Amino acid sequence: MVHIVGVDGDGLLEVRRVIRAGGLAVIPTDTVYGIVCDPFDDGALSALFAAKHRPRSKSLQVLLDAVESVSRLGLTIPSPLDRLSRTFLPGAFSPICLAGEDCRLHTLRQEEGVSTQAVRVPDSVASRSILAVTGPLAASSANLSGHPSVATVQEAIDQLGDSVDIYVDAGPTPGSTPSTVVAADPEAPGGIVILRQGAISSQAVRRALAGQDGRP
Repeated sequence: MVHIVGVDGDGLLEVRRVIRAGGLAVIPTDTVYGIVCDPFDDGALSALFAAKHRPRSKSLQVLLDAVESVSRLGLTIPSPLDRLSRTFLPGAFSPICLAGEDCRLHTLRQEEGVSTQAVRVPDSVASRSILAVTGPLAASSANLSGHPSVATVQEAIDQLGDSVDIYVDAGPTPGSTPSTVVAADPEAPGGIVILRQGAISSQAVRRALAGQDGRP
């Protein structure tokens, strides 16, 4: 039987307990519901991939309660993503950060000797209330790999069932489109590559790069 809590004092304490014990939670964001766990716990990360039937070669994002938390994790938002982050975070924007030698995250992606990590600060009071008590969370959309993203807890339960230890119900999310993932690339137009088109359009991103108001 699945365990569902609300975004209140008791619910937040239960989510923190589950995360600290290496469990999995489903929580709301400002885009879709996400499945989350401790990004420093290899066992929890393995359980998350197994619950989603997701290959370990796929990347995970890390959710944070504030942009200031990025540097505390040993991550840096490279230029010009730092400018875009000032426009779009908190929000549905996931910049690919560079990881320093002091970064302890177990979710880092290694490519050509460079360690990177996608991060996000949701524009959601419910999300940030959860993150304030749990700390950073490794995250992916709360659906089976290859299936549609979900905007309600029930839709998440229908796909993930009792493979998740606790579900946090904050009502429907604003939509079922995930965040826009962007990487820095000095050889690309504008110095960026949009790796995943999401809730923030590529046109909005390009407008922000040009110094215009990029928010939808």
